[in-house]
Amino acid sequence: MALPVIRRLPFGLAALLMVWSLVLRADETVGLDPEQSQVFRAWFVRIAQEQLRQGPSPRWHQQDCAGLVRFAANEALKVHDAKWLRANGLSNRYLPPELELSDAQRQLAQNWQQGGGKVGPYVNAIKLIQHNSRFAGRDLNQARPGDLIFFDQGDDQHLMIWMGREIAYHTGTSTPTDNGMRSVSLQQLMKWKDTRWIPDESNPNFIGIYRLNFLAR
Repeated sequence: MALPVIRRLPFGLAALLMVWSLVLRADETVGLDPEQSQVFRAWFVRIAQEQLRQGPSPRWHQQDCAGLVRFAANEALKVHDAKWLRANGLSNRYLPPELELSDAQRQLAQNWQQGGGKVGPYVNAIKLIQHNSRFAGRDLNQARPGDLIFFDQGDDQHLMIWMGREIAYHTGTSTPTDNGMRSVSLQQLMKWKDTRWIPDESNPNFIGIYRLNFLAR
């Protein structure tokens, strides 16, 4: 499994993320209600699936594991009209219901908490977890589609998306013959030869499951 180097964490920071997420919530004045959150999850997962099926969208910049989360979240919050469907190579069949959102809600994925009171369209994997997500546990039986799976390998950190039946991620690198997108079943990952990537509570490199702060549930 080829995984990207995102940044080096200060000593002990990874271990503290789980605690911080329980007590530090981003100052979100806008969020999604339970019904909106459920529909968002459906769109978020569908958009990630399309990156697997079709390959990364040309409108998806900064292609890495955190970039997949940012892109899927931003597209999930948009109006999915005929123009959007054409741009994303989708028909109007078998789609989630449309999200009814305010203008402020549609901008949530353009206003990530960056730390220090700053917000913007870009955050890396660490800041997605530290400032924009909350800890949801370390038992994948409790994960919901659209939740994030976070690993810390010391020098390397990585995010994956729980899709419900599979796990999706971007390796952080791409070549003319490899777009970097990967999909793996939980059963496959639980038998991975490199045990650092097994999402089991006994694995210290598996930090846990995280949930975007703006989701109600």
